[in-house]
This record gives sequence, C-alpha cells and structure tokens, in this order.
Amino acid sequence: MKKHSLILSDSFTFVNANHLRIETMADIERLEKIASQVRRDIVRMVHAQNSGHPGGSLGCTDYLVALYFECMKHNPEEFSMEGHNEDMFFLSNGHISPLWYSVLARSGYFPTKEMETFRKINSRLQGHPTTHEGLPGIRVASGSLGQGLSVAAGVALAKKIDDDPQFVFSLHGDGEMQEGQIWEAALFAAANKIDNLISTIDYNGKQIDGPVDEVLSLGDLNAKWKSFGWDVLETNGNNMAKIVDTLKEAKSRTGNGKPIMILMKTEMGAGVDFMMGSHKWHGVAPNDEQLADALAQLEETIGDY
Repeated sequence: MKKHSLILSDSFTFVNANHLRIETMADIERLEKIASQVRRDIVRMVHAQNSGHPGGSLGCTDYLVALYFECMKHNPEEFSMEGHNEDMFFLSNGHISPLWYSVLARSGYFPTKEMETFRKINSRLQGHPTTHEGLPGIRVASGSLGQGLSVAAGVALAKKIDDDPQFVFSLHGDGEMQEGQIWEAALFAAANKIDNLISTIDYNGKQIDGPVDEVLSLGDLNAKWKSFGWDVLETNGNNMAKIVDTLKEAKSRTGNGKPIMILMKTEMGAGVDFMMGSHKWHGVAPNDEQLADALAQLEETIGDY
C-alpha cells in the first residue's frame, strides 16, 4: 500500500480553546486520515501481544482524534502533571488504552516507535494507563471503572478555584454507568456548578458480558443526566464532522452553571467490518489473518510505527 505523508503542525495540538478551525471538508478529511492511522496502530498493538481491547478503542477513535488534534488546547512539548492553562483529558474506561497511546504518540508526547512495547514487561504502555512509569500525557491511572468522573470533576473544580479558564474533558463507557460512584460524582459536579467539565459516554450498547441492556439496562440516559443537573448533548461518535461540531457546541455551553455530558453513539469495532457490532471484540486480539484483513480496510496515512 502506498504511504501518504501527513505533516502534523503545532496547530494540531495547541489550538485556541474557544474557536474550532473546522471550516472545510479538507479539515475533516485531515482528521479522518489521522483516525485511519490510529486504527491501524490499535489493531497492530493488540495483535502483537495477543492481548488488549480493540472493540471500544476502534469505536472511540474519531472522538479522541477530534479532541487531541482539533479541539483541545494542550502542548506535548511542555507536559506537566498540573496542566495549568491548558485543557486536560481523563480516560475513565482505561481498557481502551491502545487508542489513547496511539493518539498521544501521534500528537508528539512520546515516540511512535514506543508503541512496539505495548503490554510488554517494564513497558510504560501497560494494558491500563499508569503513572508510575512517568508516561507524558497521563495524569492518573485508570481502568478500575467508575472513578474517572470523580477525578475529572475534582480537577475541573480546582481549575475554577485557580481561575484557570481552560476545560477538563473525560471519556467513559456506557457499561461504566452501572457503577455507583459515577452518580455520586454526577451529583457533586452539578451541585458545585462545575461548568468547565465536558464528559462523554461511549454509548455503543456493548460490554464484556454482552449487550448493556441485557446485563443491566441503563434506561433513558439523557433523562437521567438532565435530572442530575447536567446539560446533555447527543451525537454520532463515528462521524468526524458531527463529533467535532458537538465538541464545539459543548464548549460554547460552558460557563452556564452546569457540567456537560455528551451521549456519543458509536459502533464497537468501527472501521473494521468483522469486529463491528459484537461485544465479542471487547477484549479479543485479532489473529494473523484477521490483522491482515483489518489493515486492508484501513488506509495507511502517516506511516506505521
């Protein structure tokens, strides 16, 4: 397959926090090319160690690419744990770490070559993100589901206290909504008017044991979050233009006394046809033949690591 060159300028990762630059189809196509490469990274990493979680990682790729390469103010070259005067992101459903590692590497937080160490002993790229190895871009260990919203709300409140005008973003799985701590954090954020917090739920309807509605139905999530005092948006998380527009809309609603929740409909395994729509790919690695099939469906746009 012919390799394509894609130059990642500083503007990809350090953009104005109040104005998105999506104006033409060329901007959307640029992001879609990055997303294709990230999806290649995901299936290659999981295949190499025969371990990992490709389904949710592929499903959330468009969201995280839109966030890091277009919508979030951040500077990989000057990463700090404190994150003063920059937007901060927290991944609560930490099992989709292959996606986050790829986006961080492609953004410039660490060399793309390091993706070869995914899930290896003594690697900084463990199955769930950790902090003890000092990986740039990661500020809290995650993977124990239900905890990320508490962290994000606390950090967002600290920013408000410090008069830091930037935003805090977080991502969660829909199965994670079955955790009680989520709803404690939801109450806390609304009661304290933490209106610089933009959280997103990957609403793919699948979890490791099967369809979410069969494991423990979530009911009307839109109504639930509104009743908890949040401003709620809905979007298609596998349509780049729509997810960017939704993030833009979410940012425009900050500062109005309510935290914001985006209910993001996605397809587990999006981009790889044989993985799509099945909970079986939540945590199963592709074999050699399946990897070749997946890579044939995903354009190499920047260059494999």
